Amino acid sequence: MSEIRPKFTREEPEVRKAELIAATAACLAGKGVAGTSVREVAARAGVSPGLIRHYFGGIDNLVLETYRHVGDKVARAVDDAVARAGEDPDARLDAFLAANFAPPILDADLLSTWLAFWSLVRRDEAVRAVHGEIYAANRRQLESLLAAAAAKSGRSLDVRLAAVGITALVDGLWLELCLDPATFEPGEAVGLVRKAVQAALAGA
Repeated sequence: MSEIRPKFTREEPEVRKAELIAATAACLAGKGVAGTSVREVAARAGVSPGLIRHYFGGIDNLVLETYRHVGDKVARAVDDAVARAGEDPDARLDAFLAANFAPPILDADLLSTWLAFWSLVRRDEAVRAVHGEIYAANRRQLESLLAAAAAKSGRSLDVRLAAVGITALVDGLWLELCLDPATFEPGEAVGLVRKAVQAALAGA
């Protein structure tokens, strides 16, 4: 006799949480923070509002976990690009930069979701802490890649300040591309960032 699988499994809570996080991200992208409520997210996910309270305690914790999830998604995309680049420090650094201007990171919906999170940073301590963790991890990775590239070229580099400046340039170009992709091409954005990196490594 074939085995009958139970209707509910241990994996189901994690699947449900993932669905609620995805619905929250979509809601934030489409309606902003003001339009993201327990009822709206539950309707989007096709579940009862009580399920959100059961898994997350309320909308604030759900938004917080969604920020972590989106940050992890971006980090994984960058990590995958760097890993595919192999072991050469220059190639790994270039892959890190280029990944910011390609899907899934270069995405207008991601910008809308990100802007919703940013609007909470100054007034929500918990969101501010998660924001700090996400950006600190990104800068540490860039600092490590810059240090390796500088070591390969035999040059001295203040990797902390270089990472701060390059991150600001990447963020600005990414923001403009998401807002108006007709302004310039992703490849042009990558080229501008490469020039900034080359100047930093050359000591300019």
